Amino acid sequence: MFALCLTVAQVAAFETNARAAFVMDQGTGTILLSKNADDPLPPASMSKLMTLYMAFEAVRDGRLSMEEKLPVSQHAMSYGGSTMFLDTTDKVKVTDLLRGIIVLSGNDACAVIAESLSPDGTEAGFARLMTRKARQMGMNSSTFANSNGWPAPGHRMSMRDLAILANALITEFPEFYPMFAETEFEFDGRAPGNTRNRNPLLGLGIGADGLKTGHTSEAGYGLVGSARQGNRRVIFVISGLDSARERAEVSQQIVNWSFRQFTETQVLEKGQRLGEADVWMGKDLRVPLVAASDLSILLPVLSGDDVPAEIVYHGPVEAPIAEGQELAKLILRPEGLPELRVPLVAEKSVSTGGFGVRLKTAAAVLMKQFGIGSEQAETEDAS
Repeated sequence: MFALCLTVAQVAAFETNARAAFVMDQGTGTILLSKNADDPLPPASMSKLMTLYMAFEAVRDGRLSMEEKLPVSQHAMSYGGSTMFLDTTDKVKVTDLLRGIIVLSGNDACAVIAESLSPDGTEAGFARLMTRKARQMGMNSSTFANSNGWPAPGHRMSMRDLAILANALITEFPEFYPMFAETEFEFDGRAPGNTRNRNPLLGLGIGADGLKTGHTSEAGYGLVGSARQGNRRVIFVISGLDSARERAEVSQQIVNWSFRQFTETQVLEKGQRLGEADVWMGKDLRVPLVAASDLSILLPVLSGDDVPAEIVYHGPVEAPIAEGQELAKLILRPEGLPELRVPLVAEKSVSTGGFGVRLKTAAAVLMKQFGIGSEQAETEDAS
């Protein structure tokens, strides 16, 4: 076993009154904050992100067109709360419906999209499809009863699931993601009181560019947000706050904390030698272990405390060994951050040893089995 130390400072944990919270550095996958992150909670309008994901997927696959016009059902028109004020005489372009969901948080727009993509033409059928898709994406704490987060028994998502969903929207649909940064959408002027994006971070100059707010009396105030500064992007989810003002304050604090208290640092280069592994029945007794790729990790800004790291493997490793074969793991344990496991590979190939090597190895095994030490073996050889 090999051990090393990287220098890193402890960073104060972020304290929040949010009922649940989750903060992730997208580039490194480092979880910066997790508070009740796997609890299934009412997501309110934040669950509209799942409807958007499925709509984007349908456009990408050719099942929907951005210029296609969709009819508005009586069911869709009946929704209250945040709406586009659609009625059954409307046929609305998909691009307008998507902006209506993102910017205006239109409950009716969600239902129109849902009914158009539902296997049975109903919003409930689409909700079942949403749940199945969520499971496929690894969102195991999400169950949907509708397309828009309208309060309903069993309609639940966790903060971690919402972060998974946000990351998927950002990475899989870069052509659509800029819509989340739009601050205003007037549609056709019929709802002058509902034209502004509710995301409180847009326009603050802190790199915020999405995604979705949510609020009901049951869920409290929440936000799925993302911000990019330089080469780093942070995704965060909060829920259960008491007011829109508190939501805005906590969201801005999280973004500032995430970028100011942590920095991405390259700690390994591809091919960098870190240790050796013992070899069994090989031409060589040991093989160097090297990093399989460059590695950058997120660390607190200031240096201070040592964070241990160690190489672990099951050995000795039996020959033959191929160059680049994974043999070990480098385990990094930075203080206050999750453990990180990095693959280490063989620097070179090691062939199986010849007859002499096999004979010597077999003799060593026999001597160990019968308790014959090296000094005793040498004495017997001398006699």
